[in-house]
Amino acid sequence: MQTPPAFLFATGIENSIPRIQGGRIRVDEMERCGHYQRWREDFGLVQELGLSFLRYGPPLHTTLRGAGRHDWDFADATFGELQRRDIVPIVDLCHFGVPDWIGDFQNPDFPDLFAAYAGAFARRFPWVQLYTPVNEMYIGALFSARYGWWNEQLATDRSFVTALKHIVAANVLAMRAILAVRPDAIFIQSESTEYFHAESPAAIGPAEVRNQERFLSLDLNYGRRVDSGMYEYLMDNGMTRQEYHFFLSHSPLKRHCIMGNDYYWTNEHLVMADGHTRASGEVFGYSVLTHQYHQRYGLPVMHTETNLRDDGEGAAERWLWKQWANVLRVRNDGVPVIGFTWYSLTDQMDWDTALREVNGHVDAVGLYDLDRRIRPVGRAFQRLVAQWKDVLPAQSLCLQVPVVMPSAQGGDGLPEAYWVGQAARRAAR
Repeated sequence: MQTPPAFLFATGIENSIPRIQGGRIRVDEMERCGHYQRWREDFGLVQELGLSFLRYGPPLHTTLRGAGRHDWDFADATFGELQRRDIVPIVDLCHFGVPDWIGDFQNPDFPDLFAAYAGAFARRFPWVQLYTPVNEMYIGALFSARYGWWNEQLATDRSFVTALKHIVAANVLAMRAILAVRPDAIFIQSESTEYFHAESPAAIGPAEVRNQERFLSLDLNYGRRVDSGMYEYLMDNGMTRQEYHFFLSHSPLKRHCIMGNDYYWTNEHLVMADGHTRASGEVFGYSVLTHQYHQRYGLPVMHTETNLRDDGEGAAERWLWKQWANVLRVRNDGVPVIGFTWYSLTDQMDWDTALREVNGHVDAVGLYDLDRRIRPVGRAFQRLVAQWKDVLPAQSLCLQVPVVMPSAQGGDGLPEAYWVGQAARRAAR
């Protein structure tokens, strides 16, 4: 039985599934990156890197076939292999899209349908403990219902608020459904860490609005009262007081959560006087933004996504080092950071256009290329994990995520000997 690592080094299998071009095209990143054919090989690469944690989930659009109807074939095969290999999945149940029969994030039935699916998944795979029910809730609503890029392809404040409230409600209800099956489940949100910089004095007002808005998904998810300006915005654009109080009433779920936050070069923005934005590049960086989010929510933190394209001149390796240096800085400042992720395991397809177009462009951001050859950043990440995995626990004996390894999970639940052994290991450190 493997001892649970005290720090969660991870990667992920990119599993975005948005629909584009009026719903005519489904962008399935696992299909386009070859995972359906090479999943055994991919899981082997995870272990080759020295990792025990993998952000991973079954394709929602082919697994949830209808209300209460599931096709578990692929999930049974892949999760059975993860359990056999003793890899801990952080299960990503919804990544930027829904099945055709649900339609899109404007559908008010989505939260209940998704929660029922999450509960069914937890019952089928009771050994799974770590979940990200809905990935990047803010980005899913923003790209689908304000920018008009994905799924419903709408571009109004009302459609954005509608998508956001349905997505966050789905996440909240899914957490509740999973806890009914697995009371010790832990939810690692993976949410985009954003900041908006004013280009000029005339842009200060629009930038302040966006800097309040960036917290909406997590405010609602954690049952935190939103800023007064955002409350008016939500009410003006279709959220009812009853819906708002639904989110406040679920604040106790926060104690089961880790605030996973994502940071890319594109996460900081320059705001113009007319409210339009463009990428500013890295200005404050992960450390500063993570302090802002941690100060607001007071939860343990995991860096759940980052990457940079391999330019052949070491840019990706330098970005990896910079992100890791930021993680260490945040930890040294007293923020309980419990994990770090390079996303994803392999290169991706067409993220240079944010999946809006199907051009067949390989996005060289993986630890491995699509032929499963390790990239320089993959070797750098492998070294980083080997060098630091035994150092970080010694720096914090108190903070350890109570992870249950798949090999410790028996058919009738966890034996008492497991918990006794875990206590003994902690005492021996």
